Amino acid sequence: MRELKILVINNYGQFCHLIHRSVRDLDMDTKIVPNTTPVEEILEEEPDGLILSGGPAMERAGMCSEYVESIDLPILGICLGHQVIAKTFGGEVGSGNSGGYADIVVEVVEEDDLLKGLGPKTSVWASHADEVVRMPEEFIQLARSDICECEAMRHKERPLFGVQWHPEVAHTEKGERLLMNFFGVCETY
Repeated sequence: MRELKILVINNYGQFCHLIHRSVRDLDMDTKIVPNTTPVEEILEEEPDGLILSGGPAMERAGMCSEYVESIDLPILGICLGHQVIAKTFGGEVGSGNSGGYADIVVEVVEEDDLLKGLGPKTSVWASHADEVVRMPEEFIQLARSDICECEAMRHKERPLFGVQWHPEVAHTEKGERLLMNFFGVCETY
């Protein structure tokens, strides 16, 4: 796989720099960009894809909804990034029944480009303080768990993906595989 340029959008979560490092360690050109960066400046960077990081709250997600609506590139939303994608397309985000970070067993419902090689079940590190409680109509459910029906999703037509869990942390099995799968989408888009 050729080196791609992946921008990590900083939503001020505790793992943003770890996402950046994970992408760099997988031999990709990467840069952390504030979530207040205008769309034009994002496009001037000529990225092959975007990763929307996790973060503390929807109110701190800056211009992420605008990026998702107007930038025609593969986008992976992680935790808050996943929730922003859902909300942007009319889904619903609410408080989860299981709060802080924990090891969760995820069932792969649809093994698409993002989740190929991860199923049928995988152990991941996730917080469910907030979660997608109703998926947008234009999206397909990719994964679920005993505590959350929408652990992962993708847009039916555009290369937009969201995962509730954190592929960048060591506690997540096959996290690097998920990131490499996303890079594969970026390479062929």
